[in-house]
Amino acid sequence: MFRKLAGGVALAAVLLAAGAASAQDFSAERISNDIRAISADAFQGRYPGTDGEQMTLEWLQAQYEAMGLQPGGPDGQWLQRVELRRFTPVEGATASWTGPDGAEHPLTVGTELVVRAATNDGRASIRNAGLVFAGHGIYAPERNWDDYGDVDVRGKVVVVMAGEPEGELFNGPYATNYQSAAYKADEAFRRGAIGVLTLVQQPAGSPQWQGLVRANSRTRTMTPGAADLEATGAISHDTALAWATAAGLDVGRLPNVADGSFKAMALDGVSLSVDASETVETLVTHNLLARIPGTERPNETIIYSAHWDHVGGAAQHPGVEGDNIWNGAWDNASGTIGVLEMARQLSQAPRPERSIVFAHMAAEEMGLLGAYAYAADPVYPLETTVADINIDMLPLSGPTRDIPIFGKGQNELEDRLQALAEPLGRYVSDDGMPEQGFYYRSDHFPFARMGVPAIMPWHGWDWADGGREAGEAAWRAKFAADYHKPSDEWSADWDLTSAVENLTLLYRLGLDLANSEDWPGWKPTSEFAVVRARSDAARR
Repeated sequence: MFRKLAGGVALAAVLLAAGAASAQDFSAERISNDIRAISADAFQGRYPGTDGEQMTLEWLQAQYEAMGLQPGGPDGQWLQRVELRRFTPVEGATASWTGPDGAEHPLTVGTELVVRAATNDGRASIRNAGLVFAGHGIYAPERNWDDYGDVDVRGKVVVVMAGEPEGELFNGPYATNYQSAAYKADEAFRRGAIGVLTLVQQPAGSPQWQGLVRANSRTRTMTPGAADLEATGAISHDTALAWATAAGLDVGRLPNVADGSFKAMALDGVSLSVDASETVETLVTHNLLARIPGTERPNETIIYSAHWDHVGGAAQHPGVEGDNIWNGAWDNASGTIGVLEMARQLSQAPRPERSIVFAHMAAEEMGLLGAYAYAADPVYPLETTVADINIDMLPLSGPTRDIPIFGKGQNELEDRLQALAEPLGRYVSDDGMPEQGFYYRSDHFPFARMGVPAIMPWHGWDWADGGREAGEAAWRAKFAADYHKPSDEWSADWDLTSAVENLTLLYRLGLDLANSEDWPGWKPTSEFAVVRARSDAARR
């Protein structure tokens, strides 16, 4: 049987945490001073692969060594090497399709189709691959939704629609992971497909299509662990209509792709050929990990994570006059120091039964790439990673009643957090900004994607002094003024009261997990429950 969350979680969590956390003493002054240190101009905006990276990681390592913590990286090292592969299209990509009559129809790349070589060697070479239209390309058993049905897509190119069906079945205003292109590629690859093309329901002359063409020509950094498809890309409405007509489909009579009645269908007799290539560059960066080994179950791990990087300085932003260093004090020197301070406090508590790892992730600003790299090649097995607690941008305010989290309703970690907050007159809420898709935009997400329960607290708006109206207005003003701007610099005026409050709760949450035998799980409606279930045997 699984060691699961007990019914008396509220009382048990509070009692356990109260005893274990009695020695903790988060210091707003120390947090502020440390944020100031690593967001100084000398750190050059902490861009991966620069002197700013080296300075940041050396500074963090020195702090952990002073605490007496162990290195947590591979082979007893502090650093985990992360190789990021950057791909730039080479002109001259070609594509064509063949219909049931055997006639070949050349496709104009950029007008009828855009394509990227998605393999590790920067080459795509597809010859007469069959085509399958898979609706939204979603398999969501917890929602009784299966666009694929019984169609075999092995060796074929799958055509999918962007996004996900509207409505409460797919979380209403809060998007699920099913809407992402990365999920659709993962699912198609898992089923044996060699390529994925997104159907853009606009003609080639539309602004939507032209924007896609421009984006497709840019250099991109591939996500570590991404589906190793031969090619990805998009097709215009007119191209899709030509293929459907050639396959004998009446598009006006297809089952509704938005109500769950649709099942994937092969475009019989239609095949696709593609040749494309890209130049490949490698950028080396590093995650830094420290560890407190568990006394009884050291192979079971709780991770506190934060990204150390930001978007750099003059070298990354040529031509900028005036202040040309993006210091990233709030984003994310604050979260980096939050994890460091967490380690400082936990290192002074009795050693826990499970291990605790403090992970400083690289290249979050490039697309969560350090966290994706860790998830693709974990130092500690993900099957026995209990949870990831991520900190990205500490709140800068006085006390708040609310503790918003990204992804409310996803997993049982929020129930534990609520149990700890409630006796203090506080409550867990959603982030209040569904249009932002926050749950998929920070370093907790690569863990969630692999099935590890993950949680990230955000900035409270329900201020103890002034209520929600004052709190929301202040946050929106701060976000608009400083987010991803050179003005994101340390200030002696920052109020870190709410940060200390939240860190204290996250400390208690982590210690509760580290001294228990529970395996917090995903809610029945979460898209990540089915992923976690694949490794159930490792937690029996």
